[in-house]
Amino acid sequence: MDEPRAIRKGRARRALGTGLKAGFSLVEMLAVLVILGLIAGIVMVSWRAILPHEQLHSAVRALAGSLQSARSEAIARNGEYRIQYDLENARYRLVTPFKPGGGLAAREEDKLAFPWTVFPKGISFHHVVIDGVEYSKGVVFVRFDSLGSASGHTITLAQKPDDAYFTVDVQSLTGLIEYHEGIFVREPAREGDFQ
Repeated sequence: MDEPRAIRKGRARRALGTGLKAGFSLVEMLAVLVILGLIAGIVMVSWRAILPHEQLHSAVRALAGSLQSARSEAIARNGEYRIQYDLENARYRLVTPFKPGGGLAAREEDKLAFPWTVFPKGISFHHVVIDGVEYSKGVVFVRFDSLGSASGHTITLAQKPDDAYFTVDVQSLTGLIEYHEGIFVREPAREGDFQ
């Protein structure tokens, strides 16, 4: 037979124990908040250590994309494309051989130039070496021709707060790009290298 309802409630209370209340004490809540605060602090410190290097690598990828685009366009359109580096203002841009309305430009100032790409704050040119000559000030340019070759040059970017450096190396004969962590100096060709 069915037990009366009061008996069932009594058994349930005895099974759970009497006087138990649901919830957390103030000490338990404070302990959890302290632990969450410590975890958040550790994550923030790790993120700050990673973020500057990510910004530098992102700037390198964007620059490399512009270099590859200049090389591809020079080959596809059978013309000389240039990349201008404004070393003091930490920016660069692509310059085409064409006039804004179409057709080849006769004068340098008539060439269509894309807007400047500015590096993120804290990232700058350390130096640019073009055909063995190092530049750290002014505006310089490199060329990509219709055969895919380029002005042989290296671009070293710096991130000042962390003293992090990254070098993009553009090969002169092929126009291909290599990447080097830190400051990279290309060794000059020696007589026995081509035998």
